[in-house]
Amino acid sequence: MHDHDHQHDHDEDHDHVHDPHDEGHQLEHYREAVNEFFATDPQSPLPHEEQHHFTGLAFYPFNPDLHLHLSLDRDVSNDPISMETSTGDNRVFHRAGKVHFAVDGQPAEVTIYADEEGGLFLPIRDQTSGSETYGAGRYLEPEPADDDTVHVDFNYLYNPYCAYNEAYSCPLPPRENWLKVPIRAGEKTYVRSSESAH
Repeated sequence: MHDHDHQHDHDEDHDHVHDPHDEGHQLEHYREAVNEFFATDPQSPLPHEEQHHFTGLAFYPFNPDLHLHLSLDRDVSNDPISMETSTGDNRVFHRAGKVHFAVDGQPAEVTIYADEEGGLFLPIRDQTSGSETYGAGRYLEPEPADDDTVHVDFNYLYNPYCAYNEAYSCPLPPRENWLKVPIRAGEKTYVRSSESAH
């Protein structure tokens, strides 16, 4: 089982000078690699029979306005937070801090969590969840820039493994990360190949 889908981690180095064209190119390269992984890798979350008919994941176009470098507000509770999972279990995280940003002029706030290894984890639901994107929410691993700031690139939002295969146990975004704004970036709802209707 994967804690939160580490195969989606992207390892491109993010320069401090962000060129939207370069960022868009890196994103396309990353998405091609993800589709290749899903289609061919034995560790793909897709059931084996679906790999043969897989035609690719659906994504929003690159949105430079949702590629963000944000201050991390560490004034958050130190108490552990237990997240329910898609299989009814619970998984414990700690709050690393909050970030504040705007979407189309509307203010928004989410909490970033730390897993047991100290890695950053951002699960969210937003106004696209259940219509344009997976109903249970999507994930992101923010990248620390320094002690007080993080890179939060919503273009890399991805679906948890349970979106493809109910055998996986995936943390559900806590209510404090249910956004009232739409995040039209990253991965869309997974649609199985039409071959299943044949």
